[in-house]
Amino acid sequence: MMEGPARPLLIAAALAVALAAYGRSNTPDRARALAAFSTVQQVFQHPRCQNCHIPGDAPLQFDAGIPHAMAVARGPAGHGAPGLPCATCHGESNPAASYGPHAPPGAPHWGLPSPEHKMAWIGLSSGALCEMIKDKQRNGGRDFAALITHVSGDKLVLWGWNPGGERSPVSVPRDQFVAKFKEWAAAGGPCPSD
Repeated sequence: MMEGPARPLLIAAALAVALAAYGRSNTPDRARALAAFSTVQQVFQHPRCQNCHIPGDAPLQFDAGIPHAMAVARGPAGHGAPGLPCATCHGESNPAASYGPHAPPGAPHWGLPSPEHKMAWIGLSSGALCEMIKDKQRNGGRDFAALITHVSGDKLVLWGWNPGGERSPVSVPRDQFVAKFKEWAAAGGPCPSD
């Protein structure tokens, strides 16, 4: 049996570890943050988002996520291949309805994430998606403040709620999504265990 000054330190350390583990898994704040993340996941894995957040280099299109026509590719910076940049067809905004329901949509800086930070989340579990979103090595170096700015104000992200044509907008209202993202981030971004 350990005696002397080491024993109280060992007991205190064991208690701290136990309390930290309890706090991570059972607090109401953590439960609310995990529930908030389930809303975040719905948005990130909606076709408007995941059609461009792809593991390969060919974007998808339509709600069914079919390969993009015309052999479109990510290219070296995410804005299309040399000779066929995304801006060839995708303008700064959606075209007028008179162009038809399947005209190429548009938003500022239309493109895919860069090849170095693909942020591909098609088919990821909720835990894997969560870890990827907050991993600065994979998300382009963004901390929670930068992530919030990106999801709440980037015009290409906002396009998901106004996709034009016959495309389905993101199913979660934008204000609700942003509020849930902030709630999740404020709790430190806890991730579900899969």
